[in-house]
Amino acid sequence: MKNILLFSFILSSASLFAQKNAQVVFYNVENLFDTLDTPNQADEEYLPTAEKNWNSEKYWEKIAHINKVMNEFDNIALMGVCEIENKAVLDDVVKGQKQKLKIAHFESADERGIDVGLMYNKKIFCLKKKGILRFTLTVKGEPKATRDILYVELKHKKERIHVVVNHWPSRYGGAEESEPSRLLASETAKKYIDSVLTIDPQAKIIFMGDLNDYPSNKSVENIMEKLTPMITQTSGSKGGSHSYKNEWNILDHMLISPGMENTGGMQAITNSGKINEFEYLLETWKGNVVPLRTYVGSKYLGGYSDHLPVSFEIQF
Repeated sequence: MKNILLFSFILSSASLFAQKNAQVVFYNVENLFDTLDTPNQADEEYLPTAEKNWNSEKYWEKIAHINKVMNEFDNIALMGVCEIENKAVLDDVVKGQKQKLKIAHFESADERGIDVGLMYNKKIFCLKKKGILRFTLTVKGEPKATRDILYVELKHKKERIHVVVNHWPSRYGGAEESEPSRLLASETAKKYIDSVLTIDPQAKIIFMGDLNDYPSNKSVENIMEKLTPMITQTSGSKGGSHSYKNEWNILDHMLISPGMENTGGMQAITNSGKINEFEYLLETWKGNVVPLRTYVGSKYLGGYSDHLPVSFEIQF
């Protein structure tokens, strides 16, 4: 009888202290706009009256597509997104989820009105603080608003997790010509990272986003001076999360601080970074495999995104 009781105690103790796994995901969902005309926002391209004929049917198909991708992950802890018009579109995404997710979001000053956002699992985290890092670009001598950088401070048990979600300025006008804009974004993000690590060198930071630059670019190298990349060219069979002129490379990045690496508590699982190449996210175009987009120009393809979702696993 004593042996049976001892065995039962050991089993219950193991169950109590067993570690759990979950996924951290980032996805550029490609132009998730509602169908309403928002004042002082250049969203006319995504209205029912525009050439694209963006309507409710296409909108809800897009929402269903995002949910299909999310359902590939059995336990989402965190999911950052970009190219969303507002919190309402994220609300519609979350309504289609069985996983209990909450939203952190701010409206950005971007002229098209596209923002970044974070969905977090309320069974794992509680929100402690959220805010934005706002910076203004200079383009051809004129000030220009862009997407904010979102920072979110979450609590898991007694630990604090700092999450940074980015969508840096595009390469429009040329990679070299537009580089100063991404360097400014990088410097802004790095200052925030430095401020967190100065207070606590073992702080747990998860940094994610579409940086519109490759790992070899200076803007990304600046961040890698402080954080370790979880997504590399070997994280998927294509060598990247985005295809440009039929060449794959990494625009979608996920990086972690030393505090997320084998320091106890919540931590990233080594070599778990993944570029998710679900078959339905891809098509063959002119003999090349590329992401299946929602639109090419004004032609509706009914696809998913021009980017692939990236992810890694955490243990807690």
